[in-house]
Amino acid sequence: MNTDVKTTVRLNGLARRLLNAGALDADTARDAIHSASHSGSTLLGYLIANNLVPLDQLATAAAAEFGIPLVDINALDLKDAPISLISDTLLNRHKLLPVFVRGKTLFVATADPTNQLALDEVSFNSGLIVEPLIVAADRLNAAIESADNAQDTSFDDFGDDDDDILSNLEADSSALEQESTEDNAADEAPVVRFVSKILLDAIRKAASDIHFEPYEDRYRVRYRLDGVLKQVASPPNLMARRIASRLKVMAELDIAERRVPQDGRLKLTLSKKKSVDFRVSTLPTLFGEKIVLRILDSSVTRLGIEVLGFEEKQQEDFLSAVNKPYGMVLVTGPTGSGKTVTLYTALNILNDDGRNISTVEDPVEIRVEGINQVQQNIKAGLTFAKALRSFLRQDPDVIMVGEIRDLETADIAIKAAQTGHLVLSTLHTNDASESITRLSQMGVAAFNIISAVNIVLAQRLVRVLHKCKHAEDIPATAMLELGYSEEEINNKFTLFAPTGCSACTDGYKGRSGIFEVMPITTELKDIILKGGNALEIATQARSEGIIDLRRAALNKVSLGITGLAEINRVTKD
Repeated sequence: MNTDVKTTVRLNGLARRLLNAGALDADTARDAIHSASHSGSTLLGYLIANNLVPLDQLATAAAAEFGIPLVDINALDLKDAPISLISDTLLNRHKLLPVFVRGKTLFVATADPTNQLALDEVSFNSGLIVEPLIVAADRLNAAIESADNAQDTSFDDFGDDDDDILSNLEADSSALEQESTEDNAADEAPVVRFVSKILLDAIRKAASDIHFEPYEDRYRVRYRLDGVLKQVASPPNLMARRIASRLKVMAELDIAERRVPQDGRLKLTLSKKKSVDFRVSTLPTLFGEKIVLRILDSSVTRLGIEVLGFEEKQQEDFLSAVNKPYGMVLVTGPTGSGKTVTLYTALNILNDDGRNISTVEDPVEIRVEGINQVQQNIKAGLTFAKALRSFLRQDPDVIMVGEIRDLETADIAIKAAQTGHLVLSTLHTNDASESITRLSQMGVAAFNIISAVNIVLAQRLVRVLHKCKHAEDIPATAMLELGYSEEEINNKFTLFAPTGCSACTDGYKGRSGIFEVMPITTELKDIILKGGNALEIATQARSEGIIDLRRAALNKVSLGITGLAEINRVTKD
């Protein structure tokens, strides 16, 4: 901001109050006023978003300045909060929480009561007069999540002991063994109850996939928990066909067709406000149909970029690329490495009324309001390339391609990135530098790559150590072999290993991303233009301070987030 312009900005109202309280200096306050004005935000909203003032102090100052009550949200019982009066879209867009209704007045907790547009939208949608109550932003976000959870009661409906459900299934299996008729009772109570229990437990335990697997002499059910499969049930083998039929009925698949794979989708409603989608895939095997369910939880993409696991500089580079008006952002990594969540987190940052966003995927895993989502249908002739061509005739701002698999798709995506569109996509390569050479091998010209690609990310997911972790002593020589420098070892940090308890899975709970974030700099463009290989690109990136996946993983170990055994599982030495 120009110094002359800055000094002409008068400080009054909330800015003056914060200045007098020592929470802001004059230059920062003037910069905030100027930036808020140009971004179309309120000053209070800008201060919250950029964390320029401690949130508790900011809420107190705002309450005093605007004469609005400051509320301790933790002291309120949110179980009966009238959340249904506000749509999920409004609640998540504006971060508002209806607290209670008195007569025709709806009292709403908000961190920014100066956002009159948000309050007007709530009033219009609810048909009530809206009165704001001020709550610190961090406490409000936690309260919104708690209120949602408090209203989700469906888990309690299946609180029976697993042994009881399995014993009913075994009894049903014994009766079935004596019958000679073909299975035609996919909806019988024991099977229905067993399948429902399996699905609900998977959601409760935050599993990503459920595997129903028939074998010659046994049948097993496994969850993928934090990236690792773990057996959770072994129902009678005779129930395999009935369990498969029940799942296919739920997914609206053809229960009579057992010879070819089928794909479908089912929705499990947990409460009036919460439901979970599952992607269903069936596969004929020697001993019956194997069925895999992928749990599609769109809420993970709304948690914010801060929870993905980026290091500070990596996050800055990624956000810088995502906020550019055109160019390409590429994310690479194996299946299950979190690429979709990373891309949808970026799309949620960009998703507003001022942008036209379109995606083509195979399949569409996460459904998001405000984004035009297309599913590839090769049988009908709807390929990635054909969808991309259609997008370009529909005035797009942001385009996401599920995966660049061939030259035709790559060529159209590159041209879109060169002609004023932001393009997000994925590639299947091992690291960031190999993504560039992969594009070259497809037939994309080097000058097109350097003019279109803004940044390349490689990522993996590592399991996060649970709080039951314990310290482990590793010799310095071993740490040097693992990749730590002598300087790091001399600084002495504590390494931790998994312990395991009833509240975690083998000592881990949750996952975090490790990233290699490589902006395409002028020096890298020179190497690419000269036909440099992946090793030359990677060497230049390291000289520019870009950390690779192994280094990012070691940093996570140093911070006590994960353990050495885990990073050795997902990265190479």
